[in-house]
Amino acid sequence: MTAQVDYLAVVFAATSGASGELLGSDEKELVHLVWQLVDVKNKKLGKVNELLIKPDLSNLTEEKGEEDVVEESVEEENGSGADSVSTASSLEAALNLFHLQLTNEVNSAGTGTSVCLCTDGQLHIRQVIHPEAASKNILVPDCFYSFFDLRKEFKKHFPTSDLKALNVHIMAESLSIPVDVPAMWDPSATLDPAAIMPPEIAVQQVQIMANIVLALLSEPFSHTFSNPEKVSEKFETGTCSKMEKVCDNTVIRARGLPWQSSDQDIARFFRGLNIAKGGAALCLNAQGRRNGEALVRFVSEEHRDLALQRHKHHMGNRYIEVYKATGEDFLKIAGGTSNEVAMFLSREDQIIVRMRGLPFTATHEQVLAFFSPGEGLKETCPVSGGKDGILFVRYPDGRPTGDAFVLFACEEHAQCALRKHKEILGRRYIELFKSTAAEVQQVLNRYSSAPLIPVAPAPLVSVLPTVSLLPPPGSVRDCLRLRGLPYTASIEDILTFLGEFTHDIRPHGVHMVLNQQGRPSGDCFIQMTSAERALLASQRLHKHVMSSQRGTNSRYVEVFPCSAEEMGLVLMGGSLSHTYTHTLTRSRSGTGLSPPPCLSPPSYSAYPAPPVLATEAAAALYPPIGQMLLPPRPLPPGHAYYPVSSQLYMNMNMNYSAYYPSPPGSPTTIGFFPSPSSLTSPGGLVRMPGLTYTSNGVKDIINAMQGYQYTPEDALMHAHGPVHAHDPSRTLLTQPKEWVCI
Repeated sequence: MTAQVDYLAVVFAATSGASGELLGSDEKELVHLVWQLVDVKNKKLGKVNELLIKPDLSNLTEEKGEEDVVEESVEEENGSGADSVSTASSLEAALNLFHLQLTNEVNSAGTGTSVCLCTDGQLHIRQVIHPEAASKNILVPDCFYSFFDLRKEFKKHFPTSDLKALNVHIMAESLSIPVDVPAMWDPSATLDPAAIMPPEIAVQQVQIMANIVLALLSEPFSHTFSNPEKVSEKFETGTCSKMEKVCDNTVIRARGLPWQSSDQDIARFFRGLNIAKGGAALCLNAQGRRNGEALVRFVSEEHRDLALQRHKHHMGNRYIEVYKATGEDFLKIAGGTSNEVAMFLSREDQIIVRMRGLPFTATHEQVLAFFSPGEGLKETCPVSGGKDGILFVRYPDGRPTGDAFVLFACEEHAQCALRKHKEILGRRYIELFKSTAAEVQQVLNRYSSAPLIPVAPAPLVSVLPTVSLLPPPGSVRDCLRLRGLPYTASIEDILTFLGEFTHDIRPHGVHMVLNQQGRPSGDCFIQMTSAERALLASQRLHKHVMSSQRGTNSRYVEVFPCSAEEMGLVLMGGSLSHTYTHTLTRSRSGTGLSPPPCLSPPSYSAYPAPPVLATEAAAALYPPIGQMLLPPRPLPPGHAYYPVSSQLYMNMNMNYSAYYPSPPGSPTTIGFFPSPSSLTSPGGLVRMPGLTYTSNGVKDIINAMQGYQYTPEDALMHAHGPVHAHDPSRTLLTQPKEWVCI
């Protein structure tokens, strides 16, 4: 619509909740709709119409026919100042009545047929009418999909005006329009921003807006109302290239989505706001499943800001959190580079269904047969394009992953296909989910780049850097190690356990250690202000009982003083491992390093993470033979990383420990495990966790190490128990963590 319209319908909406700049932010229902028709050509005003909306009683009565009764009343009974007052029993009836009365009034004028709405700002249409209609599955009349923003039209003649600060008072004052200020409701003067607007004020707002429109149409402005704001009727799917530039001010992150939600469900939640083509991307977790998050890209910053106002609005029974995100975040999820995916998604208006759990031997013919109707069944769900409508997901070497995406021509066929959820193909049941173009690209990117579980190749180096294994002598033991915590223990439980010693903890000095599954391991490290307080705390609290507020179990906790270096040694939790090289010989040169522990599994495997290895160290450890070591996910901003260094702790058991966010004062010592300089010959140390408490000490260890080159006199044991009274070579073990030098 480029030419000037014949009529403008000045509209004002009010809810049962907040008004002004907070209109629609509390999800309250629309209860009041006021409008007045403006004849643009003749510069005349029509009558003021008022529509009152009663609560929806569809769930309280079975008499559906009585719900849509529309009653006419007179101005004297209402007292709001409107020329015509109507009442509707539901939102759907109110919107249809509005459209009917507006059409009849335009047709009765006879000077033109084109009409467009005009509102004070964006909230009335985008944040009130469309979101509520979407949540109630109500079809909105066509007239609500385009409107003029009076503030933007006013700004064309007053460029210095601030859109966010504008209101009808400022615009009327700038145009020298008389306003009955004492009788007006000024949102800026209201102490309570959630105050409900009185009905008579809505009528006065509409009357002033109509006078502002007449003033803009008259000399000296002679304004032309053309190119109205548009509301997208439906979400357009599409592809996004990783080379595309996405503005940071147009992207949000939505959290708490139901796991079965699709991009269309996300578009319905943000109904009224214009999402860019293909701008809804569902996020997957490390296992390739949806994690309840999505990145949404809007057409402008204005729409992004309106989307942020829907923070904690509801999708069904769940509230959705909405936060700012960046264009880089969106491209990592939705960006694609595969030509095969681009060809698969090139067909528009196609419904995508994801198949999961396919037999590795599944073929196109078997998939087509799976969706064909069975004997005696009339339902059909033909795959769009036949074999071309099926995309198998494969690893880079061509092996199938068990996933596939299938195209269907319409929603009816897709719903028919989804009813085959968990039916058998071959010998396996197949899971079916409604999918999106962004999910297709994300899954393909995941399998075509790096594996989900980081697996490093065996190192091919024979020379180890000479770095001391054990903490340097004389280290200050100003830290505490708590062992045997209840698995449900929280930071608050630990602080309660420490009691008076809580005041001696350094800022952010509590470090909880998680196991490979991301669960508490029962260990915790605490940085204290001094070695004296750490020693005193260990003496007083050792083997005292700790209770957890989140569980009924109580356990006694062992408390030991330790140094920052020892804390770093255990936190990074690794050891040298005796591995075979690519040759057939066994020697000390075969002693290698296991991969470093990861901090935690990445939330989105498509996210590239900066390498934790220094460039030189990585080049020395892993020659460029096409094999890569996956780095850990970077911690969120505000949490310090363990510093990058050429020294690494290695874990023979691939223990992917996760840590409580590390403070700036976290341990900084990271090193290999070569043999100490005090040993008789060069070599390395092997950590042997899990030794039994009934072990015969060095004799059992020597038997276990047969076939490896070592000297028995260099066999060391690290234990906290006393030496056996009859055999000094035997030590009473008190913990299953022992060290042997080979």
